[in-house]
Amino acid sequence: MAAMTTAQRPTLEAVARRAGVSRATVSRVVNGSTTVAEPIREAVNRAVAELGYVPNLAARSLVTQRTDSIALVMPEAATRVFSDDQVFPGIILGVSQELEAADKQLVLMLAGSPAGHARVERYTTGRHVDGVLFASLHGADPLPGRLARLGIPVVCSGRPLGAADVPYVDVDQVGGVTAAIRHLIDIGRRRIATIAGPQDMVAGIERLAGYRDTVSAAGLPELVAYGDFTRESGAAAMRQLLAEHPELDAVFAASDLMAHAALRTLREAGRRVPEDVAVIGFDDIETAAYTEPPLTTVRQPIQEIGRQMTRQLLRLAAGETIETALVLPTELIRRESA
Repeated sequence: MAAMTTAQRPTLEAVARRAGVSRATVSRVVNGSTTVAEPIREAVNRAVAELGYVPNLAARSLVTQRTDSIALVMPEAATRVFSDDQVFPGIILGVSQELEAADKQLVLMLAGSPAGHARVERYTTGRHVDGVLFASLHGADPLPGRLARLGIPVVCSGRPLGAADVPYVDVDQVGGVTAAIRHLIDIGRRRIATIAGPQDMVAGIERLAGYRDTVSAAGLPELVAYGDFTRESGAAAMRQLLAEHPELDAVFAASDLMAHAALRTLREAGRRVPEDVAVIGFDDIETAAYTEPPLTTVRQPIQEIGRQMTRQLLRLAAGETIETALVLPTELIRRESA
């Protein structure tokens, strides 16, 4: 039965006979050549549709030097990417929407270990994809810069710490945090702590910088504990802050997941929110509106980041000149926690 199915599959020769052209002409049309006259191209495409011919993608890649695939690389463990942190699926959704509209394939690659990172490097430098998107970069990762120097289109989510010339899409991290801290000051809070994000990521670095600049300008003390954008680290940091600074009256957490944990830890410690301690997060993930009390937070357009990254990469792959830095706005969303 399998042999019969294979024999009945439409061939390049069958398309050529139906269109009344040569096999070579059909090959040029299905491989995207622009050297074929429009009437002939239409005849070939009509024959392809009528016969249900499916081009050989491997052969097409050899002719066009394109794979029609884009890699989205996340240097995170699978347990982080597929956790309840909605930033990751938001980025993936935005990227996949743009690639679907462009008729491109998404290759999702995790690089949360040295072996995973090496595998990603082999795959991308081997030109198995037409471009690479990087999200959630840690430290001065040299791979984005290396790929860019090899002529592979690269766009990052967030300013890459180790590759100054690589294009990126980010949000106004400092501006978002500044708005949050100023809001806390405006409602009378004077002992404002922060649960900072990891300092090997640009989001963690810039959100802490925004906090420090704003409290310093207001003449307020810095009260800092560190987390890694997870609930567990948020809870531990909140306990540390309460032990070291029991007089605190507000907390800015550098991610909503850490803010969620801070709310619970404060409740367990007998602190009322917002009466005793006001709390603000960052991200505006879906669950932020359903915490107890609902979380005031800085909204970043997560899916739009993915969409804009992809648009920039596709333009770069097409030979267009793009902006090195595209920074999207953030917005303070006020709810009952502050």
